Amino acid sequence: MENRLIINCDGGSRGNPGPAAIGAVVGLKEYAEKIGRTTNNVAEWTSLVFSMKKAKQILGKAKAKQTVLEIRMDSELVIKQVNGEYKILNPDLQSLFIDVWNLKQDFQKAEFRHVPREENKRADYLVNLALDSK
Repeated sequence: MENRLIINCDGGSRGNPGPAAIGAVVGLKEYAEKIGRTTNNVAEWTSLVFSMKKAKQILGKAKAKQTVLEIRMDSELVIKQVNGEYKILNPDLQSLFIDVWNLKQDFQKAEFRHVPREENKRADYLVNLALDSK
């Protein structure tokens, strides 16, 4: 039986650039963090990197190697970029892509799936929770 960890993540900014935050549901754990001032795309990518790092931390190195990550995001752009369907021209996003690529090596496999916003409500809620917190 395959070990599978499902992650839902999201990032957002109010203004582009503007105050930004990430939200992630990694298995049963939830995270909401402000990430300063940045663009919406950087926030989305940052949520992906954050989620993968958290998964590795939660699982530990040995278990991570035996685990398939299923990462779900409502950002079609990020999913198409990470899956190689769209080129990444922005240098900030290129460096985040490299982080994701390197993190992918720590797992048996990483699958990146685009889901409708309705299926990513909790991660979106966590983004807004962080943005609204003082």
